[in-house]
Amino acid sequence: MSLRTNGKRLSRRAFVQESILGVMAASACGGRVFAESSAGPATPVSANDKLSIAVLGVRGRGQDHAQAYASRNDCVVAYFCDPDREIGQSYADRFAARFGYRPKFVTDMREIFADAAVDAVSIATPNHWHALAAVWAIQAGKHVYVEKPVSHNLSEGRRIVQAARKYGKICQGGTQRRSDGVFRDARALVEKIGPVRVVRCVMYRQRNPIGPPGDYPVPPSVDYNLWAGPAPMAKVTRRSFHYDWHWFWDFGNGEIGNNCVHAVDTARIIVPVPNLGKGVLCYGGRPGFHDAGETPNTQVSIHDLGGLTLVQEVRNFKTPPPFLGGTVLVVGEDGYVATSMGNRVTRFDKDGKEVETISGTSTDHFGNFVEAVKASKPEMLNADIEEVHVSSAFTHLANVSYRLGRPADPASLRAALDKVPCNEDTAATLEAIASHLRENGVDLSAEPLTLGRTLAFDPAAERFVDDAEADALLTRTYREPFVMPSAEEL
Repeated sequence: MSLRTNGKRLSRRAFVQESILGVMAASACGGRVFAESSAGPATPVSANDKLSIAVLGVRGRGQDHAQAYASRNDCVVAYFCDPDREIGQSYADRFAARFGYRPKFVTDMREIFADAAVDAVSIATPNHWHALAAVWAIQAGKHVYVEKPVSHNLSEGRRIVQAARKYGKICQGGTQRRSDGVFRDARALVEKIGPVRVVRCVMYRQRNPIGPPGDYPVPPSVDYNLWAGPAPMAKVTRRSFHYDWHWFWDFGNGEIGNNCVHAVDTARIIVPVPNLGKGVLCYGGRPGFHDAGETPNTQVSIHDLGGLTLVQEVRNFKTPPPFLGGTVLVVGEDGYVATSMGNRVTRFDKDGKEVETISGTSTDHFGNFVEAVKASKPEMLNADIEEVHVSSAFTHLANVSYRLGRPADPASLRAALDKVPCNEDTAATLEAIASHLRENGVDLSAEPLTLGRTLAFDPAAERFVDDAEADALLTRTYREPFVMPSAEEL
């Protein structure tokens, strides 16, 4: 392999890093990306001792939630909630055929919160509902499992933490890798590579354009008021109502919030990062797609954690196989530690030669939540809400910087990145991104990327430093009556 990319010479260190990522991707072919759920304990449990659980959102991931709980003999799925009547009723029928009973179906989650018999709520709604649903459930006395990212913006995540602590409720975040023991064990490998200077969180997942913007109808089976909740009931400009909300700021957080959050959370297990650092700069864009979507298909964020730099990198264009998903590369002075897409972690020397590999056993992430609820011990959780709030917030900070940015031609972008004080080889990363885009037919001279605003951050206050415009993006304008309570109102 050459040390060149499209004629540009890479530094030796950048070349080694790219080689290691390729090795880890190849080793993971055919493996799983995230932990799967397994059945619960085999010992009999009386009906009165079973946890009553409600699942919010059952079109996709929520079905995994429902099946995980129903497969346990210490849980009963009492409710399904979905604002799409057709999807909800249809899944309730399929669930009944498989498990022998039919949960009650409702379109308004507030009916569930009003039922004192419900012990816990498991949230798999679109992102814009995650935090408000969690806070309302906790205020109603329910324990909560909430999917990643646990919030749509940074302030919401902190509000869930505050609610869980105030009401003494168990709250688990849906980053399943925290139930993979190998990542905790990987800390011992990191100790062997010297002081850590850079942690790279990589998510390459191919996506396609979602179609042109237009004025599309809301599906007749959807209660749009309940679906939108805290978000605006704006004109639907995407062709596919479901799922493609991920690529719109009102509802989703782009690929960085959708999937790179797994890599960030994994990195924070391996290299403990207690707070959000003191600064962020993000660049990227949605070149080449020419569709209705708003969020980037290509994105890089650089986070200043003092002596440590955390980098997030997202690519949605096709990459040469094998692709990378949720991979973490820890860069030390004396070597590297890298994760595969499964539960495998490898240490490499300075030259990129494999030294040792460890693997581990995965436990059931939903089961961990159930056992913590039964024991009334939040310390049993593998993914306590505060940890996943911080991981989610890293993706939010990247998006704030990006959304405050302006288009920059390649030379201006390169010059700006050269001035960023960090441990990351910004020039090598930018060249790799540019090469990747060229290979996918993107001309950055015609479609320049956006250079985000460099933002100073106060991690203790979880606010930006002297930047009201950036602070405004730490929250949102809520639509009545779907309003997130303030800390004082909890």
